[in-house]
Parts: sequence; structure tokens; C-alpha cells
Amino acid sequence: MDMRKLVGRNFARLRKRKGFTQEKFSEASGFTQQYISDLERGRRNPTVVTLFELASTLGVSHVDLVLPDEESREERPKPPKRRS
Repeated sequence: MDMRKLVGRNFARLRKRKGFTQEKFSEASGFTQQYISDLERGRRNPTVVTLFELASTLGVSHVDLVLPDEESREERPKPPKRRS
């Protein structure tokens, strides 16, 4: 599972759910629109402090940004079947 992509997907989903465009989120948070775009494309590796600041602006928990989503569950390799 690529954590950068997971955080980007979660962030984009939550941002849109809260009614923010990238530009409006940029204005509200102080992060550049380019940073937000890169984050959503999985090209940024945010620090714990950045995750907290992003989540605070969205009004969600920082944990919401790292929770596995459906796509990440599908990315996980399935464990081999055990033989008896």
C-alpha cells in the first residue's frame, strides 16, 4: 500500500465532501494550491504536523487521512492459503 497515494485519495475525498476547491482550501489553510494538487496525486510525503494541519482545516481527525480505503484494501496482497 502506497501511503502517499492513500493520504492523497482520503484528502481529496474529504476536501470535496467539505465543499472546498483546491484553491479555497489553499486560502483557508495557507498551503499552496500546487502542494494540495501534489498531495492529492500522491507526490507529497506530508509530515505528521502537516497531516494535523490539513485535518484541522477540514474539521476532521488526522486519523481520517490515513485510514485504509476500499482501493487500498484491494492493493494488499492476499495471504497464501494454508495447507492442512
